[in-house]
Amino acid sequence: MKSAVVYEFGKPVQIKDLVQDSPKAGEVKIRMGAAGVCASDYHVMHGNAVLPLPVALGHEGAGTVIEVGEGVRGLNPGDRCILSFVSNCGHCRTCRTGLPNICETNIETGVMQFDGTARLHDGDLDIGQMAKIGVFSETIVAPQQACHLIPDEVPFPVAALIGCCVTTGVGAVINNPAAKPGISVAVFGCGGVGLNVIQGAVLMGARRIIAVDIHNHKLEFAYKFGATDVINSRETDPVEVIKSLTGDGVDMAIDSFGSTKIVADGVKSLRRGGTAVMVGLVPVGDTASVDVVDMIRGQKTLVGSYYGSSSPHETFKKLVDYYLRGRIDIEGLITRTYSLDQINEGFSAIENGEDGRGVIVFP
Repeated sequence: MKSAVVYEFGKPVQIKDLVQDSPKAGEVKIRMGAAGVCASDYHVMHGNAVLPLPVALGHEGAGTVIEVGEGVRGLNPGDRCILSFVSNCGHCRTCRTGLPNICETNIETGVMQFDGTARLHDGDLDIGQMAKIGVFSETIVAPQQACHLIPDEVPFPVAALIGCCVTTGVGAVINNPAAKPGISVAVFGCGGVGLNVIQGAVLMGARRIIAVDIHNHKLEFAYKFGATDVINSRETDPVEVIKSLTGDGVDMAIDSFGSTKIVADGVKSLRRGGTAVMVGLVPVGDTASVDVVDMIRGQKTLVGSYYGSSSPHETFKKLVDYYLRGRIDIEGLITRTYSLDQINEGFSAIENGEDGRGVIVFP
C-alpha cells in the first residue's frame, strides 16, 4: 500500500510503497475514503510539531472497515467510520475522569499502536502513524477506539473533516461552559478550524461573531459561515477594533491559529468575566505573556481546548446530526480535492493561505 511519509523535517512528504501488517487484537484495517489536509500535518512536516520520524502523516480522515482483529466488537467489514485522532484507552486517569480527548496512554504510546509496535514498515525500518492512524495512506491499521460509525448519507469528505477541524472548532464553543445564547465571540484565524469555531458560535446563538485574519479573502469567506464582522489584523489593531465594535470587549475570544501574540490579544479583547480559549498549537517551546493584574481584576479565564474539549465520539455524534439536519455547512468548507500523489500541492495551498479545506479523495 502507498502512504505519505515524513523522513526528515523540512523536506517534502514522500509517497512510499510500504508493507502493512494485519490488525492485531483490538485493531481494525480500514480502506481510506477521504483525508483532510490540515495545518497540523504541515507543522509536523516542518518540525514545528515534533513527532518521532519516520512517520506516516494524516490525522483527519474517514473510511471503510475491511478487516477486524481478535476481540473487536461492534465493528464489521463494510462499516463506514469517522476516525478519531485520539484513540482513548478507557483506563488511564484522564479517561476515567471524563477526559478521553487527552488520554494519557494515547500520548505515552505516541505514533505506535497501544502495544508499542508499528504496523507499517519500509524494509527493516518501522514507520509510525501520526495519531496512531496516519490517514494519508491507502489503507490503515488502527485501534478500534478510533472508529465512529456513520450512516451512508454522510459522504467521506464530510466525515473526514468531522474527524478533526469541525470537531475541534465547533466543539471548542459548544462544549465550553462559557458559551451561552447571546454571547459575543472573537475568532482569531479563519482557516478550517476557525471557520468551524464560527459555526459553533452560530449554533450557540451568538449575537456577534467577529472574525480576525490577515487575508481579506479569508475574511470574506468567513461571512459564508456566520461571521457578522471582520477585522484584518495586518491593517489595524484587532483589540482596539473589537473594543470599538462591542464597547467593552467580547465574552469569548478563541485562537484557532496558534500564536503567542494572538493568545495575549485574545485576553486583552475580553470584557470583564470573559473567557479566552487556546485551540491552535503554537511551536513547541513558545510561551505567551498576559497581563496577570488584568486577568485577576477582570476575572478573566484563559483555557486550553484540545479536540473539542470533550469526548470526540460524543461530539462526532452531535455533528453528524447537525450536518444531516442542515445546521452546519461542511461541504462549503471543501474548496479543493487531491489524489494522494498530489499531497504536496495541498501543503502548498496551506502555505499560500487559500480559503477553506483541501481534501484527499481515495479511489
